[in-house]
Amino acid sequence: MNTTNTKISIDNLSIYYGSFRALADVSMPIYEHQITAIIGPSGCGKSTLLRSINRMNDLVEGCRVEGRVILDDNDIYRSRVDAVRVRQQVGMVFQKPNPFPRSIYENVAFGARHHGIARGKQLDDWVEHCLRRVALWDEVKDKLMQSGAALSGGQQQRLCIARTIALEPDVILMDEPCAALDPIATAKIEELLQDLKNNYTIAIVTHNMQQAARISDYTAMMFMRPDRAGQLVEFTDTSTIFTQPKEQRTQDYISGRFG
Repeated sequence: MNTTNTKISIDNLSIYYGSFRALADVSMPIYEHQITAIIGPSGCGKSTLLRSINRMNDLVEGCRVEGRVILDDNDIYRSRVDAVRVRQQVGMVFQKPNPFPRSIYENVAFGARHHGIARGKQLDDWVEHCLRRVALWDEVKDKLMQSGAALSGGQQQRLCIARTIALEPDVILMDEPCAALDPIATAKIEELLQDLKNNYTIAIVTHNMQQAARISDYTAMMFMRPDRAGQLVEFTDTSTIFTQPKEQRTQDYISGRFG
């Protein structure tokens, strides 16, 4: 029996872009201080599901949401809920590293300053703390005023993670965060995620089955229904997904016909 607390509960969630139904009746938990991997073929709604958790889909014209996403007992889609506040509480890291066109220091400091999390000397300490948290401080401490874009791809992604945790979120969403990285940088990110889950709840979309098996505690498997809408077909602990595959997913996943 699972004794882990539920941080997020997705309840009968459907998402439409205009008349197109991108996601169909998805229900699943995301457990606190665990890594949940979302896997499945391209176009099955993985990223749509992930972006629904911090209302990023609100920014897409014609998007309509049915169902509920409950974060700490609050439905984030209720009319009075501030989407900006939701995005501070639920941070997002994207597939391609996207540092601000600012210095390394300002990439981390900007949001913290804007939201009143730290100022003055406290801000300097906070920037150092966040960079240490992602194992980047020793690599950049002597060039904090240089552009974040001058870093390597892996360093840029860790900087983006530092920028995210600088806002003190409870949850971090990651959409293929290692897709643009080499194996060494990928290994550093994976090691970092294992450390970060002690303080954050993490949900990650990945096409890399081996990565999902290595780093996640729970896995949500998605497919496309005949009407092309994304559907959750299984959610369970990762060890079960990869050691006791159901017949319905054996051919699609074990044979590698996904992505």
